[in-house]
Amino acid sequence: MAKLLDGKITLVTGGGSGIGRATALAFSREGAKVLVADVIVEAAQETLKMINQVGGEGVVAKVDVSQSKEVEAMVDQLISTYGRIHCAFNNAGIGGGWGFTAKCSEEEWDRVMSINLKGVWLCMKYEIPQMLQQGGGSIVNTASVAGLVGMLGTPAYVASKHGVIGITRAAAVEYATSGIRINAVCPGIIRTPMIGRRLEKKPESEATYVSMEPMGRLGTAEEIAEAVVWLCSDAASFVTGHAMAVDGGLVAR
Repeated sequence: MAKLLDGKITLVTGGGSGIGRATALAFSREGAKVLVADVIVEAAQETLKMINQVGGEGVVAKVDVSQSKEVEAMVDQLISTYGRIHCAFNNAGIGGGWGFTAKCSEEEWDRVMSINLKGVWLCMKYEIPQMLQQGGGSIVNTASVAGLVGMLGTPAYVASKHGVIGITRAAAVEYATSGIRINAVCPGIIRTPMIGRRLEKKPESEATYVSMEPMGRLGTAEEIAEAVVWLCSDAASFVTGHAMAVDGGLVAR
């Protein structure tokens, strides 16, 4: 049976844990070679080790997506290693602190925006020229259900994820006739290390999270990965500019 990404060259930022790791593994399972990028290089190396253990292939890059030169170097490394980039999953992001809009500090605002929004833009800035040169490609950016609706107490995060959807749609329209498809995935409340750290501090909040999900449970990183694989694959050949909610029905309420 043919694999969805057989022979493809792919890139995953934030690939050292959570959704990024699950997607890197799913890319490999579907026949792709994977550059696993993360600001914590040891975590990226662990993901690559997992890929190698099941017969996959890839390389590792250390990257802070808020830094232009590091993002450029990451893309250059992939091209020098494999010559092309078919699929990019621009996933690296942070949650940010808690507090209403008037309580959000300028430092917090800048920190969240530089990683979650500027980081996605920088990745596309360096991925797109290569895709134009080779005649096409597919990009998926990680947004959030917080990019589709308003949520209390995390204004910088909500704004950054709305921005990710905005730049995804803008770029999708710009490059639609160039063979480049650009979409966003919008996870609901997913059981990842980010959520895990919150639950460690406030275990009682899990019931609140579960109550927000019509399916009555948290999602898994693997469920998001499956959506990303599909969006990157030729099965989604007529899909671009789409913000796909993978959220257990959260935004349907």
